[in-house]
Amino acid sequence: MIDYKTNINTGLKQIDSYFKSAFSVDCVIFGFDGKDLKVLLVKCLDENYLGQTALIGDLVDPKEDLDEAAYRILKNRTGLSNVYLEQVKAFGRVNRHPTGRVITVAYYSLINIEQYKENSASYNNQASWVNVQEVGELAFDHNGILEASRDSLKNKVLTHPVGFNLLSEKFTLTELQNLYEAILDKPLDKRNFRKKMISMNVLVDLEEMQKDVAHRPARLYSFDEKRYEQLLQSRNFNFDS
Repeated sequence: MIDYKTNINTGLKQIDSYFKSAFSVDCVIFGFDGKDLKVLLVKCLDENYLGQTALIGDLVDPKEDLDEAAYRILKNRTGLSNVYLEQVKAFGRVNRHPTGRVITVAYYSLINIEQYKENSASYNNQASWVNVQEVGELAFDHNGILEASRDSLKNKVLTHPVGFNLLSEKFTLTELQNLYEAILDKPLDKRNFRKKMISMNVLVDLEEMQKDVAHRPARLYSFDEKRYEQLLQSRNFNFDS
């Protein structure tokens, strides 16, 4: 005779076990200082990783969407709203978190370091910008998350223009090229790069020169925001072409 009650209770217990996992969001916050691509890191508070640094993240509230959580974390940690945000992938290795099963969804964001300094709250003194080439061993599986986010950004820069979120309002072509080289992690031919960028018709020549610099002043540019947004939506953009 089949014991339906036992089977139902067993099934409910099995189902209940599926709802004992937590979800988190980890944000890889990229910034650019005019020369190097940097990532914002914090001191880890988990007792298992005391003394190590980590990416910025938090648990997702049960009533909160993933994107909402990511924007909340960015707002709390940087003081900035309307930040560029891109979902990368989920990381769900069973033992990735020492306190229990935590599945995290990684995002990367692009922010202007100067704007961060102006808007960040006082407790963010614990956060620091680190050159992505000089990041040591991070807590949890955050090195893997950082690597995946860098790869995603590299692929993105080949099909979408970048810079609006990372550069100052006024910038030189050298600073723009430095940005692309920092993201792609390779040198670019100066003449070809400038020819390509100018041909996109996304730059505005401000007819201004740098001031108070030790070297020969360079011409300053800004982005044509309308044209920039059009290129972001375009599927025909190819940096390698």
